[in-house]
Amino acid sequence: MIEIWRRLAFYLLLFATLGTGVELIFLEHFEDPWQWAPIALLGVGLVLGATVALRPSRPAVRALQLLMMGYLLSGGVGLYLHLKANVEFELELRPTMANAELILETLKGAIPALAPGVMVQIGLLGLLACFRHPALMTTHTDLKRKAAENQLLER
Repeated sequence: MIEIWRRLAFYLLLFATLGTGVELIFLEHFEDPWQWAPIALLGVGLVLGATVALRPSRPAVRALQLLMMGYLLSGGVGLYLHLKANVEFELELRPTMANAELILETLKGAIPALAPGVMVQIGLLGLLACFRHPALMTTHTDLKRKAAENQLLER
């Protein structure tokens, strides 16, 4: 049962990765090097995610986990950059704006301020799909624990 959920999580991961990458390309999200980062990460994620989904191995799962941490970092940096650009834009239009009004206008700004959060969501989904992946279990104890968990879930 767990393997069915894991497989579905990988399909969702691949779907989200491909969809987000295509959307960023359609939005021409490549004006400067910072904007290329999520596109590059998504491209690598598509290949690595498919590799783990179709032919899982310990190194591939570990690489995907590391990449998903990169997604989390990318999302955080993207949120900062989007918010910073919106604050600068709003203050250029109305230099006296401050506090709650500035926050609200920044969040509603020309650049979708919270859009990079998608990278965080995809990164968390990838980490969830890799959680206790069978390819990571190498010791006899790990394999016994996995068998016991499966027996409990099948009851």
